[in-house]
This record gives sequence, structure tokens and C-alpha cells, in this order.
Amino acid sequence: MEKMDLLITGVGGQGVVLASDIIGETALASGFDVKKTDTLGMAQRGGSVVSHVRLAEKVWSPLIKEGEVDLLLALEKLEAARWSHYLKSDAIVIINNYEQPPLSVSLGQEKYPTDKDIAAALKRRTDQIYFIDGNERAKELGNVRTLNIYMLGCFSAFAPLDIKVWEDSISRRMPEKLLEINLKAFAMGRKEIEGVRIGKS
Repeated sequence: MEKMDLLITGVGGQGVVLASDIIGETALASGFDVKKTDTLGMAQRGGSVVSHVRLAEKVWSPLIKEGEVDLLLALEKLEAARWSHYLKSDAIVIINNYEQPPLSVSLGQEKYPTDKDIAAALKRRTDQIYFIDGNERAKELGNVRTLNIYMLGCFSAFAPLDIKVWEDSISRRMPEKLLEINLKAFAMGRKEIEGVRIGKS
């Protein structure tokens, strides 16, 4: 991999920033230069959160230009559609099959788009779209807050970064009492996306 421009999107409380931090640390430990920046829009109230993460031999700017995202990791479905214009042709999109309607939808001012609408917006750019039942898998593990690490496991299958380095980065970020379940979530996410990829081939 010469470079990877990655967008991680979601809403406040889903752990988007922690996930992007772990990606950055894993890439740095693997010898890449890394730049990242986070934007939080009323994140404490479930507002939009996005992280730009850029990996390469040398990175000059943390911001990704429109049309240059290699991989979009979306922890909420509407957020995937909102950032679809950033995707390059044939980019990879991994979407948590979960919706958290924004305030405008809750108040009846707008409608939440259907899965068909979201997929259509993304397919203008790419056919490499993977819908993942991340929240359900995290619940099966016994802690829905493992969602972000589960989704990192999905992403890891597309990144040339060693599993041991991923695990080391997660271990540094998690309190001991939550480490085992998060490592399990990571492994589970990686296994699931590999199964989905085989099913699409």
C-alpha cells in the first residue's frame, strides 16, 4: 500500500474518534506517516462525527479532498450517504446497518432515507459496499460499546497492518477489565467482513 485515505463517520457516543486514534497508532507502529483530524458536530447529543485519517510514506495534510477517499467506515447509515461525495471511484465502503435519526427527522421536518436511497447514493461512486450488522454483533458480545472496535476489525481486513500491531494498539487504549471483550470484538469483525467478501466474490 502506497497510501490510504480513510474517512470514519458516525454520531456522538459511537467511539469514532477512539477508532481513528487506534488506526493512527497502528499505522505509525507499522512504519507509516499518519495525519488525522476530527470534526465533532454536537457530538455529545448524537450529532455527526467524522475523522479524516491519512496513511502514507509521507503525509503533508490531514484533510482528504473530495473524491479521494479510499475507504469509508460508517458507524451509522445516514452518515455514509452524507459523505459519499468524498469517495473515489471504486472505493470501499463498510457500513454499520444502524440508524440514529437526527433531530430534524425526530421532529418530522425530514425523512430518514431508505437503505435503497443510501445504497443508490454510494453506488454513484462504487459497488464495493458492505452492510454489516455491527450493533447486533456487539450486543451478542454483551456490550454494545464494543461496536467501534468491532468495526475496526472489519476495516483491518483491507489494511496491510499486522494483527499483532492492531492488538497492541487496542491493548494500550482499553482498561484491563474491557480488553478481552474488545479484542474478541475486533477478531469477530475481521472474521465477519472476510465472510462477506467471500460471499460477494
